[in-house]
Amino acid sequence: MTAWCPARCRDTDQPTAALIRDLKQRGLLDDTLVVWGGEFGRGVAGHGDWKTPQAGRDHHPRCYTMWMAGGGVRSGTTYGATDDFSYNVAENGVPVHDLNATIMHLMGVRHDGLTFRFQGRDYRLTDIHGHVVNGVLA
Repeated sequence: MTAWCPARCRDTDQPTAALIRDLKQRGLLDDTLVVWGGEFGRGVAGHGDWKTPQAGRDHHPRCYTMWMAGGGVRSGTTYGATDDFSYNVAENGVPVHDLNATIMHLMGVRHDGLTFRFQGRDYRLTDIHGHVVNGVLA
């Protein structure tokens, strides 16, 4: 565990691992898609006294981490990378529209299957964007 992470970050590790392990043992993981993440990452620079609960890092919208398990996701795959400072995407960035299209694909929903025009603009579940990220599919 890295020094920047408050104690509450540790609170997700064991229950998450237990969930995945339990789904696998029961034979349910292949039919269950588990998605975990946030809509933004954290910047590399810290602030505050590291010995206090108030220490932390600022929001960073350029890079964020998501992970998925089961439900058609290729196990053990890392897709994408940041630069050495975790500041910018260095390879295989996944825009949120592509993430949503991929999740819907794994759920058996065509993200482009429902497109409708309203007030002169096309709309669909992933807006007018989105491509399935085949590199994470089993």
